[in-house]
Amino acid sequence: MPCVSDLHSIGELARASGLTVSALRFYDSAGVLEPALVDPVTGYRWYTDEQITPARLVAGLRRIGMPVPEIAAAVRAEPAAVHQLLDTHLRRLADGLTDARREAARLRALVDPAQPVTTTLLLSPTGLAAALDAVRFAVGVDPELPMLSGVLLDVEPDGVRLVATDRYRLALARATADVDGPPARVFVPVALVDQLRPLLDATDAGPVWLSVAGAELRVLVAGRTLTGTALPYDFPDYRRLLRKAVGERPTARRIPVDVAALRAALADPAAPTVARDHDGTTREVTVLGVDDQGGLRLLPAADLSTNALRVGVDGRYLLDALTAAGAPQLVLELDGPIAPLAVRRTDDADTYSVLMPIRL
Repeated sequence: MPCVSDLHSIGELARASGLTVSALRFYDSAGVLEPALVDPVTGYRWYTDEQITPARLVAGLRRIGMPVPEIAAAVRAEPAAVHQLLDTHLRRLADGLTDARREAARLRALVDPAQPVTTTLLLSPTGLAAALDAVRFAVGVDPELPMLSGVLLDVEPDGVRLVATDRYRLALARATADVDGPPARVFVPVALVDQLRPLLDATDAGPVWLSVAGAELRVLVAGRTLTGTALPYDFPDYRRLLRKAVGERPTARRIPVDVAALRAALADPAAPTVARDHDGTTREVTVLGVDDQGGLRLLPAADLSTNALRVGVDGRYLLDALTAAGAPQLVLELDGPIAPLAVRRTDDADTYSVLMPIRL
């Protein structure tokens, strides 16, 4: 046991680290930075020289807003792991700042609806067509949920992100573009999307010119001009959904699959499924698991009693996602029976879809 004369009081550690005394008490109670010695009579906390650097690390991580569980992990981690935690937190901060800027712009327009600023995009017809094909299958069709009946165009400085969801699946893609004007978010009705898509295949389509001015849309392609009005709904915060659903998932298994083979297996009338009751109806659930070689396997009901990694999905939705991805090889990301299934391309990190799991 260290001698008190060789230790630092909580006040001394506070001055050396930049943490307050109350913060040190909090991190002690949270198990992040426990004192080397607590006097059993007075309750005074005492710390060693070796705890000054961890305390300074805690102070710095606290200043940049890192969550307490991650601070606790950083204090005990090797340098490489600390760098990884910092990178993850910085990405989270950057995403949050981007979201805040978009929301601030929306609020400014709400309180001061001045003449809308126009944002114009010049896009490749093939790039836009591929992006639309990758997300169209996930557009909502429930008349009671009109806020999902379209494709979100989230315009960024160098391109546009396309997003669609019907609550059970969410699809994303990105098309590069020359952008003139501020970032914009516009929720395009599916009817306008379906009117535009065939024109992108025209041999004389040429570059696509798209302009957004408030809720007004105008598209010039293949000698045609399409106009429309954005849907007057707030699209779900897909970035937050993605961070929760398929953000940092160190436990997820990434399984390469041959799309043609998996499509054939899913379409086979003898493909195993599991019957489950959902909203008063019986649904046939496709259960995905991992075989002995680490490949994908369709699990029969008899194999669900094990603790092996598995997830249940709607097989029709999975077929749609495989087709929409438009690639011969994909990666399926499994992370357990209550985590969403991610369907990813190997050559395009911006194009993927997420299927909600069905409870087994």
